[in-house]
Amino acid sequence: MGRVAGEGVGRRVGIGDVARLAGVSQGTVSNVLNHPQRVSEATLTRVEAAIATLGFVPHGPARSLAAGSTRALGLVLSDLTNSLFVDISRGVERVATEHQAYVLMANTDADLARERQYLAMFEASQTLATLVTINDASHFRGLVDGHRPSHPLIFLNYRGDSDHHCRVDMDNRLGGRLAARHLIDTGRRRLVVVAGPLELQPVAERLAGFTEESAAAGVEVRVERVDQIDRSHGWAVGRRLAPRVGAGEVDGVFAVADLLAAGIAQAFGVEPGLSIPRDVGIVGYDDNRAAWDSPMPLTTIRQPGEALGAAGAAIAFEEIGDPGHTHRQVTLVPHLVVRRSTVDERVV
Repeated sequence: MGRVAGEGVGRRVGIGDVARLAGVSQGTVSNVLNHPQRVSEATLTRVEAAIATLGFVPHGPARSLAAGSTRALGLVLSDLTNSLFVDISRGVERVATEHQAYVLMANTDADLARERQYLAMFEASQTLATLVTINDASHFRGLVDGHRPSHPLIFLNYRGDSDHHCRVDMDNRLGGRLAARHLIDTGRRRLVVVAGPLELQPVAERLAGFTEESAAAGVEVRVERVDQIDRSHGWAVGRRLAPRVGAGEVDGVFAVADLLAAGIAQAFGVEPGLSIPRDVGIVGYDDNRAAWDSPMPLTTIRQPGEALGAAGAAIAFEEIGDPGHTHRQVTLVPHLVVRRSTVDERVV
């Protein structure tokens, strides 16, 4: 628990102390804690450094943590509407429970300012370690470069290059290869990949794996890009692709996420005379709710989300017990789940 010396015995650190050390107003500190998007990058870094230096704890529940009244891991998740991250949280919680610890969860919607805010909060709260899910290289650098390693920081769902942090990720390139091999093995030769922003590491690697496997089989691949990975963008791409499917120009589609694949399947489903999987096969990625709870159950690449969370938590407790341990990268393997979007179950 942070204390200020020389101004009363054991006086609790306050927001004014953080403001003085950082050379800003108390209102600016409040914005860093509550509205980080209003603060410049340089000021945000300065205030976060002051918070970490003083051990400032901004609210009651965190004070109890800093006083050592409970053992907790901090878990910063990208998107709790995606069931992958729910699975990751289950894995983290299971291992934490085995170590008589709790999990404090935060959702960021993949916003870097919020990721940094929560990391600073968990550091100030003296959690045992923090685990964070990201998928963007700029976010990785933004978090690593500003982190002072007083507590373990573990990255999930991302393969980075830091020698100071452990990372647990998925073999997304293999997942892309599995998707391509399945479409080719089911007779598809006119393939399209629907890919989101390539600055997202999983998207880029899934696309790379798919195109590599297709090229090895002598199959050409066309790429359709979308700005966002959601059902509505999948629907829009599906409407554009439907005439090409009807003309025999496309017979297999790989979408880099199940939400995209679900939207594409819905768009194909309203096209007169177009039949899935007779005319076109669709493969998604993640095996989240959009894949299995859909009018057209989707063939997909399943990611072991719970295993990923559990592996990250296990590494965190390993580092807590041995601060000098060797940081490492752990990569988990996805696998194919076949459903009606590529294989007619009535024929199999």
